[in-house]
Amino acid sequence: MKKNIIWILLFVLSLSSCSKDFLQLTPDSEPNADDFYETEEQFEQAVNGVYQSLRASVNESGYLMGEMRSDNTHYDYYAPDRGIHIIRRENIDDFLDDAQNQWTNDYFNNSYTGIARVNTILDRIEMAGFDQAAKDPIIGEAKFLRAFYYFNLVRYFGGVPLYLKEVLKEGDAFLPRSTVDEVYNVIIADLSDAIEKLPSPSFPQSGRANKGAASTLLAEVYMTRKNFTEAEPLLQAVTTMGYNLLPNYADVFLPSNKNSRESIFEIQFMMGDQGQQSMFTYWFIPKSTNVELITGITSNTLNSGGWNVPTSDMMNTYEAGDSRKDASVGIAEGIIGSDGNFQIQAVKSSEGYQLPAGKIAKPFVKKYLHTHSREQNTDDNWPIYRYSDVLLLLAECLNENGKPGEALDYINQVRKRAGATLPVITTSSKGELADAIAHERRVELAYENHRWHDLVRTGKAIEVMNAHGEEMKQQYNVISRNAYHVTESRLLFPIPYLEMQLNNQLTQNPGY
Repeated sequence: MKKNIIWILLFVLSLSSCSKDFLQLTPDSEPNADDFYETEEQFEQAVNGVYQSLRASVNESGYLMGEMRSDNTHYDYYAPDRGIHIIRRENIDDFLDDAQNQWTNDYFNNSYTGIARVNTILDRIEMAGFDQAAKDPIIGEAKFLRAFYYFNLVRYFGGVPLYLKEVLKEGDAFLPRSTVDEVYNVIIADLSDAIEKLPSPSFPQSGRANKGAASTLLAEVYMTRKNFTEAEPLLQAVTTMGYNLLPNYADVFLPSNKNSRESIFEIQFMMGDQGQQSMFTYWFIPKSTNVELITGITSNTLNSGGWNVPTSDMMNTYEAGDSRKDASVGIAEGIIGSDGNFQIQAVKSSEGYQLPAGKIAKPFVKKYLHTHSREQNTDDNWPIYRYSDVLLLLAECLNENGKPGEALDYINQVRKRAGATLPVITTSSKGELADAIAHERRVELAYENHRWHDLVRTGKAIEVMNAHGEEMKQQYNVISRNAYHVTESRLLFPIPYLEMQLNNQLTQNPGY
């Protein structure tokens, strides 16, 4: 972390033009920090720099830690490439990662980069000479973003150092770990203030955080803390803010529907030459020397693809008639060529797919696969919260608060959109309804980095992942015998080794 903080002391935020109509992240200048933080426009540009740093939280570390750590997805083992950068990705999925894993370490460090940018804004904005009415939304966005970073840090790493002020000297860069409770207290305080200061959502949305996003985040924080009583009214409030489900599930993820009425908060990407493009789909499609049949563009993915592959258990979880399966997962069908690599001959729907004799089928996430003109340069945003997520969180809260009858309406709204033939949930049993909600969250939010957190939050992670590990080791003989030994200590990732060498006040998580 020291290297990040020292760098931040010397580096002025990557700044962007600050149109109030849409969140623009393109840097336009690098002025001196001493004379920069003065005007409303400059602070809005500084907040844009924090939004820009969010992208790192949903790039490779994001899906490795949030989705592949769960039973939803696995990886396509590729024997010719046993480089350390490949093995360390696989180790996260197999529960064999350690404190020197570059991907979990990147997540830790990138989060603190965003936090440091927020702290600079919050420490300097009160001295700026413009109206408090203009300052409040900026403060609200900054506190929402700091809470988002710390919420993910505490869920992944446990108690972490709490940096709440701008680091101005070397001594400020070294703090011990705070307790989990202390971190959550800061998160709750930041979000409570953000809710007060942020505007309600307006449509079409800009991509900036608003009252709906802050309320949803705080509700999930409370649910993670088993405080369903506090979470319920927050989620109820979100249902009155003008959000709605789009009629078709697949349409939610179209680039033309970015920041739609279903979007609560999403991380912004833009294809082109600005350096803001996404490329999720290239990580998620199979490894092949030519994936043109999938992407429409000639591309070799032997070094980039084969990650976040839907497991057979995940594929079997979808009910017959559930439109989310075809919308989320495609099938690449082909053969193994003379060079030993997979040759794609056709792309098929996953719904009702039957493997022909003599063919190999590889499922892949296609939720983020949309038309683009350049290799590894796509226009897809990453969803953090959608309105369907809110409905399912609210159903869970109501069930936990002894109101299963009220919960049914919210889960069934989501199911009705997913498929007209899906049976309506009618159970009043708390346990049965909890299982139904967990199933619904799994298929509705698949490949959006929710499953691992849901398993941990509901206390199911150890049981589910150990059973899943046994199935995976039977299915794939390349998985190590000591993989998937999931214990309480493995519910957290390790504090990065390098950070512990730089800061001797840090202690390691048990089991590492």
